[in-house]
Amino acid sequence: MQAVILVGGQAVRLRPLTTNTPKSMVPVLNRPFLEYVIWNLSRHGVKEIILAQHHLAGPIESYLGNGSQFGVRLTYVIEEEARGTAGAIKNVERYISGTFLALNGDIFSDLDITQMVRFHKEQNATATIALVPVEDPSAYGLIEADLVGRVRRFVEKPDPSEITTNLINAGTYVLEPEVLAQIPSGVPVSIERETYPLLVSSGQPVYAFSFSGYWMDVGTSEKYLQLHSDLLAGRSTWYTPATDERILIGEGCNIYPTAQLIGPVVIGPGCIVGEGSIIENSVLWGDVRLGNRVRVQSSVIADNCVLNDDSSVENAVLGDHVTVIAGGRVGSGSDVESGKTVG
Repeated sequence: MQAVILVGGQAVRLRPLTTNTPKSMVPVLNRPFLEYVIWNLSRHGVKEIILAQHHLAGPIESYLGNGSQFGVRLTYVIEEEARGTAGAIKNVERYISGTFLALNGDIFSDLDITQMVRFHKEQNATATIALVPVEDPSAYGLIEADLVGRVRRFVEKPDPSEITTNLINAGTYVLEPEVLAQIPSGVPVSIERETYPLLVSSGQPVYAFSFSGYWMDVGTSEKYLQLHSDLLAGRSTWYTPATDERILIGEGCNIYPTAQLIGPVVIGPGCIVGEGSIIENSVLWGDVRLGNRVRVQSSVIADNCVLNDDSSVENAVLGDHVTVIAGGRVGSGSDVESGKTVG
């Protein structure tokens, strides 16, 4: 079984965290996000993975190498010009040899891939789309299926009167290679808005596979913080918290005894937290330095940031190598670009 992971997006909504870091390499519990996606495929027997890349491709290959540490073989394919989700899959067509998986590289999920592939083969489907229920489906594309799971209709970002289901596209697909022949080359194509509706309208068997496990589209800093909170609370099968405090501290950190950590808190490797500082509901990446009496609340602080004495950051996102001056305040809703000095 092969899998194609789409990791070429520019992740504009997650900036400034993704200004210099590919979205798939953004750390989750101090490990790159993409590691979880690859491990999940590996544990379901997928051993050949193709990474469809475009934006900031270099750091991914430098970190993952050939994939042997995950028990898989990785192939890297760079798309010189972004051509949408279907276009990115079409670009790796020469590497596909049979039924394959395609996944959005920004989805954290407990999806049972083995069950999904089995369902796909039992239905003799051309394409199978994973579906997950959400509380408010109005911001997503809805998929309507009959009682046996065959897809009948797609509704993109529906009006309230059009909502007939709370099941949305979960960003994971099982595809037969003949789907690739129906994607035009050299032009932007969306698999969600163009390819799947074309398959359904032409009578080809497209099926929906519903599941109710943990699922998160990590598209914004709010969702990124929520993912950490959920994982530290044990809401996913991926992680069992070691303590009830919901605090995770990386290697080589120096946390002064008078500092307060109020979970959920994740602190990356090599961080320093000074006397009397308070960190609450926040994520610090690696080599972040907090001076004395610094307060960080509901925020994400990227690599190599320096927050000097008596400064505070609240409900904000700091890109890498940001400096907050002594006594400086970074207020609610701020997104500070990499390398800036603020306060």
